[in-house]
Amino acid sequence: MPETVLVVEDEPSLQETLAYTLKKEGYTVEAVGDGLLALESARRLKPDLVVLDLMLPGIDGFEVCRVLRKEMTNPILMLTARDDEIDRVVGLEVGADDYLTKPFSMRELMARVKAQLRRARLIREELGKPKEEFPQEKISYDNLVINQTRREVLLNDGPLQLKPKEYELLLFLAEHPGQMLSREFILERVWGWDFVGDSRTVDVHVRWLRQKIEVEPGKPERIITVRGGGYRFEG
Repeated sequence: MPETVLVVEDEPSLQETLAYTLKKEGYTVEAVGDGLLALESARRLKPDLVVLDLMLPGIDGFEVCRVLRKEMTNPILMLTARDDEIDRVVGLEVGADDYLTKPFSMRELMARVKAQLRRARLIREELGKPKEEFPQEKISYDNLVINQTRREVLLNDGPLQLKPKEYELLLFLAEHPGQMLSREFILERVWGWDFVGDSRTVDVHVRWLRQKIEVEPGKPERIITVRGGGYRFEG
């Protein structure tokens, strides 16, 4: 089944161009021109992605995004004519997943659309996998042991003092040894959809973890940085 994209844009020529481009790429598209219709259409369609203009008649894009985020988890790509950092921050804080400033090329828009839909599919697939009734009690990598039952980590048989998010991050990485995990994917799985912040949060927590589990934090052998990608845990 083709994925569904809801386009919310009040400028007729741009709305038509967006709808045409998305349909040409094989998506099912519905286009509306104001905030009230956007909410109505989103509730009816349950689209896989919403392309949402910020400046709308009636209800603006911020409010539409805020309401939709409470009702759906699918990605929202916000469009705006204003290149203002405050607008970008507010947009992300109310739940937008990505932000594109006008004018933009259709090629860039499609790259963003495909990336957001790919990310959403990956998360759905992960969430759809059957979970073990009882998690593995211990995950061991030589001198590093994660005891999920006791929620503790041992290094060289001694307990490590980890903050809650440090523990959750280490556990998540250790459950996926040898896999490159993007910062965005880690952020969504460890911090959750409703986290207000950016991927630098992951970098900070990785740095703290390295200081606690690596022999030489500056030359890590456990949590490896994948250039341009994210992190990989080596057992």
